[in-house]
Amino acid sequence: MMREIEDEVRFTSHLIGRKALDDRVMGAMAAVPRHEFVPVDVQDYAYENRALAIGSGQTISQPYIVALMTDLLALQPEDVVLEIGTGCGYQTAILARLAKRVYSVEIIRPLADRAARQFERMGITNIETRIGDGREGWPEAAPFDAIIVTAAAEAMPPALLTQLKPGGRMVLPLGGRYAGQELILLEKDIEGEIAQRSVLPVVFVPLTAGAARD
Repeated sequence: MMREIEDEVRFTSHLIGRKALDDRVMGAMAAVPRHEFVPVDVQDYAYENRALAIGSGQTISQPYIVALMTDLLALQPEDVVLEIGTGCGYQTAILARLAKRVYSVEIIRPLADRAARQFERMGITNIETRIGDGREGWPEAAPFDAIIVTAAAEAMPPALLTQLKPGGRMVLPLGGRYAGQELILLEKDIEGEIAQRSVLPVVFVPLTAGAARD
């Protein structure tokens, strides 16, 4: 898996603007056991560089995309991160190795509950989870040094922009349902001004809105 991530980084270097990812990010990818976060029936494929179904119509992202999105956040050890879309918890666990604390929101209750149990089994104590509409963020824990969204929104959720700290970064896919999506890196400067750029085309499940789902 690690070699495939490195190969894909080199292959897409003209798009992502780098020939290698940060060593801390690659270390986290190597340390977190991906097979622990996927259903038993797909565990044989856990270390292939591809997305896998995790139930409830959702997926665990391709390892390369997990590594790239994490790298784009440029996390520091004292950072506090907001994740929208806990899913199976794999991306969350990667973030938890690199940041001080991770707040993660998931709208699908069975996925959120399963991820929380997995964090407990693995002894990961710097993650807090919530079941709810990720577009609303986590206002009482804001502002955040970094925000990552792991499902595609058709437009930028305003609450997330508000909750991003000046000097912070947000990474998210924007676009239609399974089509026309771009991975976006957004940076807020110390004056609160927003700059963003498209990194590369991606395909994510849509960002679910509304009440929590069972």
